[in-house]
Amino acid sequence: MEAFIREMPKVELHMHIEGSLEPELMFKLAERNDIPLRFKSVDEVRKAYQFTDLQSFLDIYYEGASVLLKEDDFYDMTWAYLKRVSSQNVRHSEIFFDPQTHTDRGVPFEIVINGMRRALVDAERQFNITSKLIMCFLRHLSAEAAMQTLKQALPYKDWIVAVGLDSSEVGNPPKKFTAVFDEARAQGFLTGAHAGEEGPPEYIWQALDLLKAKRIDHGVRSEGDAKLVKRLAIEQIPLTVCPLSNVKLRGFEAMEEHSLKRLLGLGLCVTVNSDDPAYFRGYMTENYIAVQKALNLDLEDIRSLAQNAIQASFISQQEKHGLRDELDDYFVKKANKGTKTDR
Repeated sequence: MEAFIREMPKVELHMHIEGSLEPELMFKLAERNDIPLRFKSVDEVRKAYQFTDLQSFLDIYYEGASVLLKEDDFYDMTWAYLKRVSSQNVRHSEIFFDPQTHTDRGVPFEIVINGMRRALVDAERQFNITSKLIMCFLRHLSAEAAMQTLKQALPYKDWIVAVGLDSSEVGNPPKKFTAVFDEARAQGFLTGAHAGEEGPPEYIWQALDLLKAKRIDHGVRSEGDAKLVKRLAIEQIPLTVCPLSNVKLRGFEAMEEHSLKRLLGLGLCVTVNSDDPAYFRGYMTENYIAVQKALNLDLEDIRSLAQNAIQASFISQQEKHGLRDELDDYFVKKANKGTKTDR
């Protein structure tokens, strides 16, 4: 089963590019930009990746992002992620970025997006991996600050497929950003939002009804509201679930307790993603393997998760058709070879 998962074509829908900054590259960029780090070594950084909740992670996440100053820094980070996941047979990735993390430090918006965009173009040419950018607003900041960020993004509308909402969830409900999302949709952006990671099911309702979110990022707390679960199932609203992240941030004490299989069994459009892979020690393949082992997922479960990701992506129907054909061909090929799935 591990080999099957490793070779399977995949689509990723929930990955923060700043969260892909591996410690080795963090040190390289810190040296290049003469940025002092409080850590003495790569090993010391990794040892600090012990989190008690979302906020304890965000504190070190923003510290790591401080080394990103120049266009080439954003290029190198994005290129490193795409190179790595292309080796895991990720065919398409929809990448979150947090411009406020950088503009609030004096890094111009255009520096951030130009570096990432160059890497996306180069990676598609070299690795045959397609991608989209999703710009997230930091929910612990004001709605006014989010609106200003939206205005900064308008000259780059063709490079950004959607807007999202991330950062500290509890105490920062989606309704705080209703006007910003109204304007984003008026400008032609699709919408998604982090909700139901640590926050209550009510935040998911707000994301759907007020922000008109096309996808719910995380959404694992939806299980606590039967009416919400029914709606998610009927409307097939995708949940971009990040198993290793949920366990590392203590959303679940163990992977065996994760709600993914239960939600999948209830007919929800659940997908598997990596969130912040450098910090949670797992990219797409590692997330699939971890959840498969812990929840005893079978081939049909794995296939459903992979198909859901294609269906939930922000790409054209023609592109979805091509990815579905590739996935179907893979399963047929493995079935014809008599793939063993005992664990």
